[in-house]
Amino acid sequence: MKIFLSLLLMMITLPSMAQLKATARCPEMLVDILDGHINRVSPKFTAGEIKKVFPCYTSEVEKTDTTACAGVFIKDKGLSFFTDRNYIEITDVYKGKMEPAVMGAQRGSLFKFLGNPSIKDDTWDAFITRYGTLILYYNTAGKVNKIQMSSKSADYIKLCN
Repeated sequence: MKIFLSLLLMMITLPSMAQLKATARCPEMLVDILDGHINRVSPKFTAGEIKKVFPCYTSEVEKTDTTACAGVFIKDKGLSFFTDRNYIEITDVYKGKMEPAVMGAQRGSLFKFLGNPSIKDDTWDAFITRYGTLILYYNTAGKVNKIQMSSKSADYIKLCN
């Protein structure tokens, strides 16, 4: 009888020690370039708010005195939310939906959506938006390969390397 009870107790408690956990799934993503958000997550969101919307985040860096760039990152999706600097970065790894479709667009082809850039450089253009600043980076072929959406104006934005 003691052996039977011992086996029964082991069978009942064994599942509670299981190490299998379901992988967090990302919702379908939509980058809204003109409104400056991804699935309504804006550059002003906190790390906790971002992680609720995107439980599939791959890493987080918390703000400390020595940390230059705190944020929540979904590297496999090409997304970085720099929470301490209030901007979102999207790289060409991103394959979700985007309105308007800016990634891969030829430099100068987005005037009807964005107007003229307020600041131009050899490899990037910055646009004033209703939410702050939009920066488009270009590869050697002149096509957009990185996007940064900031809630700050170009005079106050601080980007991470």
